[in-house]
Amino acid sequence: MMTGQSLTRRTFVERTAAATVPLLAAASTALAQEAGAKPAAAVSVERKVRLGFVGLGSRGSWIANLFKQHPGYEIVAAADYFEETVNTVGERLGVPAGKRFSGLSGYKRVLDSGVEALVLKDIPYFYPEQAAAAIDAGVHLYTAKPFAVDVPAVFAMQALAKKATEKKLCFRVDYQLPTDEANQEVKKRIAANALGGLAHIYSGGTCGKLPDPPVGPTIENLFRRAWYSHIGLSGDLLLLYDIHIIDGVVWSLGQRAVAAGGYARIVRPDPHGDRSDCGGVVFQLQDGTCWTHATQLLQNNAVMYNLAADIMGLEATAHIAYSGQVFIRGGSQHYSGAASGSIYADGAKANIAEFYRCITQGEFDNATAHRSVDSTLTGILGREAMLRKTWLTMDELIKEGKTREVNLRGLKT
Repeated sequence: MMTGQSLTRRTFVERTAAATVPLLAAASTALAQEAGAKPAAAVSVERKVRLGFVGLGSRGSWIANLFKQHPGYEIVAAADYFEETVNTVGERLGVPAGKRFSGLSGYKRVLDSGVEALVLKDIPYFYPEQAAAAIDAGVHLYTAKPFAVDVPAVFAMQALAKKATEKKLCFRVDYQLPTDEANQEVKKRIAANALGGLAHIYSGGTCGKLPDPPVGPTIENLFRRAWYSHIGLSGDLLLLYDIHIIDGVVWSLGQRAVAAGGYARIVRPDPHGDRSDCGGVVFQLQDGTCWTHATQLLQNNAVMYNLAADIMGLEATAHIAYSGQVFIRGGSQHYSGAASGSIYADGAKANIAEFYRCITQGEFDNATAHRSVDSTLTGILGREAMLRKTWLTMDELIKEGKTREVNLRGLKT
């Protein structure tokens, strides 16, 4: 039996998705027209943006500290499911004691605290409901990725991105790879036909061990990183981790997958969550290009591509990556390349600065949110093809409209 909180989320994503499926074509068109990510300009701080923060776990607290270091933000309210976490981290961030909230509905009290912008860094399953509340409240939005874990939630977020633009609000999704100048140069040359036409793509994601404890009387014990091991909360490997390079390919080419076939399995002993440990998927892009992606989450010292992709053309090959050398080899626009920077930190800082710029300069195209529709749908398509061990088209996936539900019984509201 689901709680009222979960029913609220399910009803929201289903109703919103049903009304917005036709927007998908617009998202793909926007992808094709999207310019390369612009390097963050020098920060000119005219005023402080009053910021609320939701989710202060390991990465959340780290990102919150980066926001605090930026001179254009003032963190005035914060929430985390765990009271001790929001108090400990909130104290460090300088959030007043009366503006620290806990429980599932803590984000609502943050929104009631007079914030101008909201950062979501908690659990992706909750983002659509939390994002809807933010946009309805007239608050700018910055989210982690993935921004959704199932198809109806993706379309709900797409509708919110459109609504945000109409309301002159910023909605930014925190992808770091497109902020890197070396990757931007590769994308630019691909668009100028440096590859001489596309042939095949190979990419991969390799992540280490993550916690997977037994579920307790409620799922509260999963809310400290163990949510990674449950598909309903995290979206599984392709959305949890590999989304960095999946989005990188979508960003580079301006295309999403239209079909996929694959296989995945669980090999860790005594599994409690339902996430995969390893697998492979072959995507078909809109233009017929074949894209092979391998993924694993095991502590086995494997040597394989990690958040990198070879985009192979008829005349040259481009290499994009979250870390390491980035280049184009061969062809008329050979690019010896450069090592991508410290994308994990520098990319986050660039996104934080760009979010401030968009808020203060009134830029509301929300390109990262619209691109997330295609990259997240591509990840979900790959996940479902691997889990079902079959060939699946995007049209079939969308028509199916399957939701991922989570039992929230007994949790603190």
